Amino acid sequence: MKLIPEISNNQQQLKTWRQAIHANPEIAFKENQTADYIEKILIGMGVTVHPRLAGTGIVASITHGNSGKSIGLRADIDALPIDEQTGLNYCSKNHGLMHACGHDGHTTMLLGAIQYLSETKNFDGSVYFIFQPAEEIEGGGEKMVQEGLFVKYPMDAIYAMHNWPGIDAGHMAIKSGPVMAAFDCFDIVVHGKGGHAAKPHLVKDPIIVAAQIITAIQSITSRETDPLHSIVVSITQVQGGDNYNVIPQSVHLKGTVRSFSTEIQERAEKSLRRIVDGMCLANDVKGELQYQRRYPATINHSKETDFARQIAQEVFGEDKVILDRDPSMGSEDFSFMLNQCPGSYVWIGNGDSAALHNPQYDFNDGILDKGASYWVHLVEKFLKQA
Repeated sequence: MKLIPEISNNQQQLKTWRQAIHANPEIAFKENQTADYIEKILIGMGVTVHPRLAGTGIVASITHGNSGKSIGLRADIDALPIDEQTGLNYCSKNHGLMHACGHDGHTTMLLGAIQYLSETKNFDGSVYFIFQPAEEIEGGGEKMVQEGLFVKYPMDAIYAMHNWPGIDAGHMAIKSGPVMAAFDCFDIVVHGKGGHAAKPHLVKDPIIVAAQIITAIQSITSRETDPLHSIVVSITQVQGGDNYNVIPQSVHLKGTVRSFSTEIQERAEKSLRRIVDGMCLANDVKGELQYQRRYPATINHSKETDFARQIAQEVFGEDKVILDRDPSMGSEDFSFMLNQCPGSYVWIGNGDSAALHNPQYDFNDGILDKGASYWVHLVEKFLKQA
């Protein structure tokens, strides 16, 4: 493994940064303390820190030489609304909030790379370091793009890295094309006529209709989508009723749709509308559907992904770079950046840890120097000096 000795020797500092961020998690667009902490470290390194984007989003940069080439590296900084159950001595101090997806580790790996690059400057061009807020559901990546990320800081390519439980530490998975699914969400409200549970003939029961809708929705995957294409439609919340003896006035369903193409997204939305309208009409009740397209699919560009593969194989070894891992039906708002700039999103193994978004998850500090070394080699090769 071709790790950078100076980074590996600084592993204790990396752990200190990571665990400090872990202990103070903040959720979407409220990462004020986290952003201040990151900026303080960056200023201490002597890198240029630019005005914030998306409220708490940070862009820092180093320019050396005059090639005119540029590269962007992105890490996410927000946490999740989860009660931590790890019992670690650096566990969350903020009740109900937790770094359960490893964004604390992603931030630290990028900081480790910046520290080395700021000292050595063994490249010719500009490197932009992006610390993005609100990756979890709220679309901080889209917000940064809307506020001029690529207009203010033009980049030839942009890269991101996410830890992945179940992939061995010291391994990396890289794939061209779709790697993370599009994320849509929907709300369905069935408006019936409530009343006494002992007199069902006098009501229009929204629970019965909601149950029929839930069952019918399953056919979108099983009977309306090519089996060779991927889609997941899930009902994740059912809200209705307060008492044993009262049939409620309405029922509220919430759910998500995951897919890899706009064609499937459009078909799924049309199917949902048809099912809701049809079931409500058949049962003489009223229905509402609100459908939101949150994140597009994360689709890696082939040229940039091939370059990332070469670097990963140099750093980790060819036998430790996985090229055939299936895409994930999870979503990632780095997709908004890839829609504007060529680049690639890779997975670094977190080992045998708890799953992402689990209250017992913790980022593996043993891979901090591995991820940081990958970033450095990527920059130095992309901006190779003449």
